[in-house]
Amino acid sequence: MDYEKFCSQILDADPKIRFATVYDEWASRAGGGMRNGVVNQLSEHAENELVNISILDWKARKDMSKWLGLAKYTLVEYDKVKRFSFYLGDDHLLLVSTEKDTNTDSIVEQVIKLYYENQK
Repeated sequence: MDYEKFCSQILDADPKIRFATVYDEWASRAGGGMRNGVVNQLSEHAENELVNISILDWKARKDMSKWLGLAKYTLVEYDKVKRFSFYLGDDHLLLVSTEKDTNTDSIVEQVIKLYYENQK
């Protein structure tokens, strides 16, 4: 999959999406980034720490899948933003952040639709 294209399509899907980036299981960036003109609310260090925590959560959820089935996504709502983690198979994790007032169901539907369209 072309992760740069995929993340660009996600950013284009809704103006309230601030950030869309894909990481591999070693927390290396595979594509994407921050929307142009949006100020990152995290320092570089804090962002890296959040990515590493997200990777650890993803790996823990993969271990639980033998009992619960595969996780599709998780959502954390903070005071200032919403942060989604989408599990792209065994090898990649998509992190998306949005404005707090974003419609959660709409974001999930759009991202999943784009994921399957890019699988072809």
